[in-house]
Amino acid sequence: MDYTDYDRVLYYVHRSDWDNLLILMVRTKDHLLSKKIEHFLHARSFPNSYSAVEKTFYTLFHYVEYANSLDA
Repeated sequence: MDYTDYDRVLYYVHRSDWDNLLILMVRTKDHLLSKKIEHFLHARSFPNSYSAVEKTFYTLFHYVEYANSLDA
């Protein structure tokens, strides 16, 4: 497992760096992480309510938190 991918997700979301987040989505070997990034970027890019974007963000954030806790 490459834990730097999870750190990068948090960094890119914090910086609103959607291009690098998209590149990470394609390059990561964690398919579940890739799918969660895809859902977040889709909700962020297309007209949606704020609650839809918020839901996909928290889903992504909780997965990253969970994946990072596996290291401990």
